[in-house]
Amino acid sequence: MISEIELLHVMALQRVPQLGGTLAKKLIQHIGSAEGVFKEKKSALLKIDGFGSFRLKDLQLRPYLDEAERELSFIRKHQIEYRYFLDENYPDRLRNCWDGPLLYFQKGNIDIKGKKVLSIVGTRRSTQQGNLNCEKLLEDLAVLEPVIVSGFAYGIDICAQKKALDLGLQTIGCLAHGLNQIYPRTHEKYMEAIELHGGFITEFWSDDPFDRTNFLKRNRIIAGLGEATVVIESAEKGGSLVTADIAHSYHRDVFAMPGRISDVQSVGCNNLIKTQKAHMLTTAADLIYIMDWNLEAKVAKQTQLFLEFTAEEQVLVDFFKQIEKSHLDEIAIGCKLPIQKTASLLLSLELKGVVRPLPGKQFEWI
Repeated sequence: MISEIELLHVMALQRVPQLGGTLAKKLIQHIGSAEGVFKEKKSALLKIDGFGSFRLKDLQLRPYLDEAERELSFIRKHQIEYRYFLDENYPDRLRNCWDGPLLYFQKGNIDIKGKKVLSIVGTRRSTQQGNLNCEKLLEDLAVLEPVIVSGFAYGIDICAQKKALDLGLQTIGCLAHGLNQIYPRTHEKYMEAIELHGGFITEFWSDDPFDRTNFLKRNRIIAGLGEATVVIESAEKGGSLVTADIAHSYHRDVFAMPGRISDVQSVGCNNLIKTQKAHMLTTAADLIYIMDWNLEAKVAKQTQLFLEFTAEEQVLVDFFKQIEKSHLDEIAIGCKLPIQKTASLLLSLELKGVVRPLPGKQFEWI
């Protein structure tokens, strides 16, 4: 873990104008410590790639160290945790992002180690259908206990985080401001529940001004934390598309829910799919298959004896008792059901842990 004196110097580096987290990380790794950056000879600093044009007069320690000491007092008073990019408790997925935060702050009960993490974003002007699609997706994924990351904003963001709470899932809100405030204020009522079952993350200080450009910085954390990013609804332009682009640049899987070409809030998602920046997402099964998330690990085989099936599910169960593995088309014909209905029932059985999908639209009884 980082020492307190090194933490103060890291925070001081955060305050240096125009330096930026990416260059700050490069300096620390090159010199060996944040404290060493301030003590290094100016001639040596100028030889570091990317630092040549930097104004050395801005690298004065005392003013920024004073600011860091004040912010550290705030952190202690409010029991705020921090994550430093060289510490073991810094998330690996975020560490692998070239522009991941130098240092960020968090509050709550966040635990993502070894867990599936899914970032869900979308328009602030979500439709009723968009909200329903978001909720259904989470209901179908709940058995895998994913951690849901979003931006705590209006629309799809808060819909995803509220549904995660309803399902007992951990959820993380990435903020575009310090932990001394909340935006939007109407979402303050959800803070306690989210801190109990997840928490909040930000790289902004308590005295940072609230600015629109903060949202762009926040979006890269949303994209960086997730194994995949899902866009539920989006107009032709918007922050959720920025998040999707960032996730795509990180070589993470991006998913988008399609909509009618006449729907304003589906243009962005349709374009992501059209330009092949995102997989088309129609059901949870699409995501589970593409991400290769294994349902068997979550559903013990012994529990199959006590599962209850609907009358329609029982038709498929009886079919699989005779043929343990079959193609989707053959299952539909054998059960005398439409293809779409068969696919929906197979997903239901998959979520119950009795069926698993195989390549080529094959399904196997477990």
